[in-house]
Amino acid sequence: MRKVALLRRGLLAAGLALCASAALAQEHYPSRPVEIIVPWGPGGGADQLARLTAKLTEPMLKTSFPVINVPGATGATGMTKLLTGQADGYAMAVYIADTNALLAGPSPRWTLPELQPIAVMMQVPSFLFVAENGPIKDWAQFEKEARAKPATLKVATLGFGSVDDMTLSFLASKGIKVVEVPYAKPSERYVSVIGGHVDALYEQAGDVRQFILNKQIRPIIIFGTQRLAAFKDVPCSYELGFHIALPQFRSFMVKAGTPPERVKILSDAMAKVAATPEYKTFLEEQYADKHSYIPSAKAESFLKAQLADMKATMVKKP
Repeated sequence: MRKVALLRRGLLAAGLALCASAALAQEHYPSRPVEIIVPWGPGGGADQLARLTAKLTEPMLKTSFPVINVPGATGATGMTKLLTGQADGYAMAVYIADTNALLAGPSPRWTLPELQPIAVMMQVPSFLFVAENGPIKDWAQFEKEARAKPATLKVATLGFGSVDDMTLSFLASKGIKVVEVPYAKPSERYVSVIGGHVDALYEQAGDVRQFILNKQIRPIIIFGTQRLAAFKDVPCSYELGFHIALPQFRSFMVKAGTPPERVKILSDAMAKVAATPEYKTFLEEQYADKHSYIPSAKAESFLKAQLADMKATMVKKP
């Protein structure tokens, strides 16, 4: 009798799940606001992307896209909020390279199969910046001081386990050892180098554009295979013999199991956003690749390739 009761319960649960799936499929989508979870504080690159995307998407899908900032643990806190919610398409998260880097660690809190990519929206290189009026003038001086006085120079980063952390660990394996100073809040991280609290800042140029234009900070190295036209006098890591180039990307994710038709609606909307003049101007101002957009169907392989590169870099840690 007990086995029969358990079987009935199992069939009932399966039936309820099927009914729920059918209800989701029949419901007009979106019929209510879709939250955009930003796993970082306001003012940073991920936050800027979310707010501009929300503004451009709302008239397309006839609903609001409120931005919810959930900072903490290099993006893990915000991703936990997404993954503990329903797979119904009413919550999506900004997912960036630094959060993806957490999966390369020894004890990741989630895996890529638990997420469904909507689109990759931005691909941008990272730099080291110093204060315009600071004592360090260029990369040659930075490298010389870091080698002469190991673990003396301080660099502001997003957090441990991030792409910032991986890059600095790689440099440490080459004898360029610095002290990493994590700042969870973007605004505090940006001004840390201007105020002299740190010697350098690891960041993307678009996020600190106003400080560059105001001649408060300047880049001394770009991490990539070639120089950027906007900073033609700034050397790239590859030409200096440091083969490290983990580009920062910013994408949108929903929880795996979200109905495919809803994923398509969101992905199609992101494609339209990426094609707007306003968004193209945004990419230009962020010094991002103008061909940054990757649709949902190809985003998964992109994310896997990025993660593989990160794991390969971690092997080189001292």
